[in-house]
Amino acid sequence: MDSYGYPIYLMLSEGQRNDCNFAIPVLKHVHLEGCNVLADRGYNSDELIDYIYTHGAEPTIPSKKNAKFERHCDWWLYKERHLVEKLFLKLKGFRRIATRYDKYAFTYLGFICLASVLIWLK
Repeated sequence: MDSYGYPIYLMLSEGQRNDCNFAIPVLKHVHLEGCNVLADRGYNSDELIDYIYTHGAEPTIPSKKNAKFERHCDWWLYKERHLVEKLFLKLKGFRRIATRYDKYAFTYLGFICLASVLIWLK
Protein backbone atom coordinates (compact mmCIF):
# COMPACT_ATOMS: atom_id res chain seq x y z
CA MET A 1 0.00 0.00 0.00
CA ASP A 2 1.27 3.45 -0.79
CA SER A 3 1.13 6.53 1.43
CA TYR A 4 -2.37 7.41 0.19
CA GLY A 5 -3.87 4.05 1.13
CA TYR A 6 -4.04 2.59 -2.38
CA PRO A 7 -3.08 -1.04 -2.94
CA ILE A 8 0.19 -1.69 -4.75
CA TYR A 9 0.63 -5.45 -4.55
CA LEU A 10 -1.81 -8.15 -3.47
CA MET A 11 -1.10 -11.66 -2.26
CA LEU A 12 -3.68 -14.20 -1.14
CA SER A 13 -2.87 -16.66 1.63
CA GLU A 14 -4.63 -19.29 3.67
CA GLY A 15 -6.75 -17.99 6.52
CA GLN A 16 -5.01 -20.15 9.11
CA ARG A 17 -1.46 -18.98 8.24
CA ASN A 18 0.28 -16.15 10.06
CA ASP A 19 0.48 -12.97 7.96
CA CYS A 20 4.04 -12.33 9.10
CA ASN A 21 5.18 -15.27 6.95
CA PHE A 22 4.11 -13.38 3.83
CA ALA A 23 5.49 -9.95 4.71
CA ILE A 24 8.89 -10.41 3.04
CA PRO A 25 7.49 -11.91 -0.20
CA VAL A 26 5.12 -8.94 -0.48
CA LEU A 27 7.85 -6.39 0.31
CA LYS A 28 10.06 -7.89 -2.44
CA HIS A 29 7.67 -6.36 -4.98
CA VAL A 30 7.86 -2.86 -3.49
CA HIS A 31 10.74 -0.36 -3.74
CA LEU A 32 11.72 0.31 -0.11
CA GLU A 33 14.64 2.74 -0.46
CA GLY A 34 14.04 5.70 1.87
CA CYS A 35 10.56 4.56 2.97
CA ASN A 36 8.96 3.77 6.29
CA VAL A 37 7.33 0.37 6.70
CA LEU A 38 4.40 0.54 9.10
CA ALA A 39 3.07 -2.62 10.72
CA ASP A 40 1.59 -3.74 14.02
CA ARG A 41 3.32 -5.72 16.77
CA GLY A 42 2.55 -9.04 15.12
CA TYR A 43 5.12 -8.27 12.42
CA ASN A 44 7.93 -7.74 14.93
CA SER A 45 10.32 -10.48 13.82
CA ASP A 46 14.08 -10.15 13.53
CA GLU A 47 14.04 -11.52 9.98
CA LEU A 48 11.56 -8.88 8.79
CA ILE A 49 13.27 -6.02 10.61
CA ASP A 50 16.64 -7.03 9.13
CA TYR A 51 15.11 -7.23 5.65
CA ILE A 52 13.67 -3.74 5.99
CA TYR A 53 16.97 -2.26 7.19
CA THR A 54 19.04 -3.98 4.47
CA HIS A 55 16.83 -2.48 1.77
CA GLY A 56 17.28 1.07 3.02
CA ALA A 57 13.95 1.53 4.77
CA GLU A 58 12.99 2.34 8.32
CA PRO A 59 10.65 0.01 10.23
CA THR A 60 7.87 1.66 12.20
CA ILE A 61 6.89 -1.47 14.07
CA PRO A 62 6.46 -1.35 17.84
CA SER A 63 8.31 -3.91 19.92
CA LYS A 64 6.34 -6.65 21.59
CA LYS A 65 5.36 -6.06 25.19
CA ASN A 66 7.75 -8.74 26.50
CA ALA A 67 10.78 -7.66 24.43
CA LYS A 68 14.11 -7.39 26.25
CA PHE A 69 15.22 -4.43 24.15
CA GLU A 70 12.54 -2.00 23.08
CA ARG A 71 13.10 -0.54 19.63
CA HIS A 72 12.23 3.12 18.97
CA CYS A 73 8.89 3.63 17.25
CA ASP A 74 7.63 6.94 15.87
CA TRP A 75 4.09 6.89 17.27
CA TRP A 76 2.91 9.87 15.21
CA LEU A 77 3.91 8.08 12.03
CA TYR A 78 2.49 4.81 13.35
CA LYS A 79 -0.96 6.41 13.51
CA GLU A 80 -0.98 6.49 9.69
CA ARG A 81 -1.55 2.74 9.81
CA HIS A 82 -5.26 3.48 9.88
CA LEU A 83 -5.03 3.68 6.07
CA VAL A 84 -4.64 -0.10 6.02
CA GLU A 85 -7.88 -0.55 7.93
CA LYS A 86 -9.62 1.94 5.66
CA LEU A 87 -8.49 -0.03 2.59
CA PHE A 88 -9.98 -3.22 4.03
CA LEU A 89 -13.23 -1.36 4.69
CA LYS A 90 -13.28 -0.13 1.10
CA LEU A 91 -12.68 -3.66 -0.18
CA LYS A 92 -15.42 -5.05 2.05
CA GLY A 93 -17.76 -2.48 0.56
CA PHE A 94 -17.90 -4.82 -2.42
CA ARG A 95 -20.41 -7.46 -1.34
CA ARG A 96 -18.80 -10.33 -3.22
CA ILE A 97 -15.49 -9.80 -1.40
CA ALA A 98 -17.07 -9.31 2.04
CA THR A 99 -19.18 -12.47 1.84
CA ARG A 100 -16.49 -14.67 0.23
CA TYR A 101 -18.90 -16.59 -1.98
CA ASP A 102 -16.19 -17.61 -4.44
CA LYS A 103 -15.29 -21.28 -4.42
CA TYR A 104 -11.75 -20.90 -5.77
CA ALA A 105 -8.95 -18.66 -4.53
CA PHE A 106 -8.07 -17.39 -8.03
CA THR A 107 -11.58 -16.04 -8.60
CA TYR A 108 -11.58 -14.39 -5.19
CA LEU A 109 -8.20 -12.79 -5.92
CA GLY A 110 -9.49 -11.68 -9.31
CA PHE A 111 -12.36 -9.81 -7.73
CA ILE A 112 -10.05 -8.27 -5.14
CA CYS A 113 -7.87 -7.02 -8.02
CA LEU A 114 -10.94 -5.65 -9.80
CA ALA A 115 -12.08 -3.88 -6.63
CA SER A 116 -8.55 -2.49 -6.16
CA VAL A 117 -8.63 -1.05 -9.68
CA LEU A 118 -11.97 0.59 -8.91
CA ILE A 119 -10.52 2.04 -5.71
CA TRP A 120 -7.62 3.49 -7.71
CA LEU A 121 -10.02 5.01 -10.24
CA LYS A 122 -12.09 6.91 -7.63
